[in-house]
Amino acid sequence: MQSESREPISNYNLNVILVLIIAIVIISLTLFRNLFFQSTYLLKSFGELSVDPEIAFKNNKPTFLEFYAEWCEVCKEMAPKVSDLKETYEKDINFVFLNVDNQKWEKYIRKFEVNGIPQVNLFDRKGNLKSTFIGKQEELTIKESIDQLEREVESQEEILNAAFSAIKENKNNEVTPRSHG
Repeated sequence: MQSESREPISNYNLNVILVLIIAIVIISLTLFRNLFFQSTYLLKSFGELSVDPEIAFKNNKPTFLEFYAEWCEVCKEMAPKVSDLKETYEKDINFVFLNVDNQKWEKYIRKFEVNGIPQVNLFDRKGNLKSTFIGKQEELTIKESIDQLEREVESQEEILNAAFSAIKENKNNEVTPRSHG
C-alpha cells in the first residue's frame, strides 16, 4: 500500500525537476544569446549599419565591400574578424555589406560576378577594384590588403579559398533566398 502512495510523489518530483531544467535552459539561452548567436547578430548589424554603395564609391575613400548571407556558415565564422577590421579602419575606409538574398543588390552581385560567399572586394579612393577575396580568409591577409589600399600600392589580386558557399545559378534571374547554395 505504501508503494502506491509513493508513485504519485515520485512522478511529481520528476515533473518539478523537468520543469526546472527547462526553465534553466531557457533562462541561460536568453541571458547568453549574444554569446551563442554573436556571429548572426554581427551579420545582421553589418547590413543595417552599412554605408550605401552609391555613396561609398563617390566619397573619395577606399571601400571594403562584402557580399554575405545570414545563413552562410563561413560568413558567420568570419564576422568577428571583419568586425575587428571595421572597428580599426572605419574612420578611413567605407565598409559596405550587401546581403545576396536582398534583390535590391542584384545589380552589384552581377557587376562583381559574385558566385561564392563571402566575397570581399577592396577598392581604392577612385573606385578601382584592387583585391577580391572569395571564401574564408585570415584577418591578416585582408588587413595587409587594406594597408596597401591606404598606401595606394598598385596591385590587383584575387584570392580564392575552397571554404565558401556557392551561389547557384537562377534560371529566372531572380535573387531569392532559395537561389543560393
